[in-house]
Amino acid sequence: MHILQPKHIKLNEKEIEEVLTQLNISKSQLPKILSSDVALSEECEIGDVIKIERKEESELNSYYRVVV
Repeated sequence: MHILQPKHIKLNEKEIEEVLTQLNISKSQLPKILSSDVALSEECEIGDVIKIERKEESELNSYYRVVV
C-alpha cells in the first residue's frame, strides 16, 4: 500500500447489512470496483463490499464499492 492510497477495508456480513440499511439500497446499487484493482488485497472476492476511507482536509470520508 502506498502512503497516498486510501485505506481499503473488506466488510463482514453484519457490517454490509448495516451499511445497506443505513443507505437504504441493495448491494447491486453500490458502485463497482474491479477485482483486478491493485488497491484490493488478494483475499477479496467477487461480491465482497469494500469500504474506502479517504482523509480530505480535516475529515474522514467513507465510500463503499462492491467487487466485480
